[in-house]
Amino acid sequence: MTSPLDLLKAIRSGRLQDVRAVFESGVTLETESGQGEPGLPMGIACFLGHVDIVRELVGRGAKVNLPDNAQPTSPLSMAVRGGRTEVVRALLELGATLPEGMQTGLSEREVTVAQWIAFRDGHVNESGQTAEQVPVVEEIQVGRLSNVDTQVLEAEMLRAAMNKG
Repeated sequence: MTSPLDLLKAIRSGRLQDVRAVFESGVTLETESGQGEPGLPMGIACFLGHVDIVRELVGRGAKVNLPDNAQPTSPLSMAVRGGRTEVVRALLELGATLPEGMQTGLSEREVTVAQWIAFRDGHVNESGQTAEQVPVVEEIQVGRLSNVDTQVLEAEMLRAAMNKG
């Protein structure tokens, strides 16, 4: 029989297939830390930088947001403390709310793009942010480009997103 401890061991190993195997054996996601705080599996995955495992945990119901993402045990804070910018980016793309002033290791542009991806993919921020509060960005899909400077198009899209309209 598999235990919640096996889930933590699988996460620490960084092997996604082991994490999936533990879930298949019937272990539940929310294992508490010694202090009674839920979200320990997600926190460990974020701190260690296992992006695929973070995405798997979210797919199985792990929360990307705490009531206060500035708390040291929030997934976002754990990723920042571990210096895991790829996990920070993934969390933002999955709808994590970025506390004002938090240094993530990402540029302003990277944060803006990640937040736009979260909106585009329909992830709802737990902060209650509505679609009206998120900048409207028109996505244009072009089958084929000829003689077009895509850097100019990208710059215009980023400028519009940063100016919130």
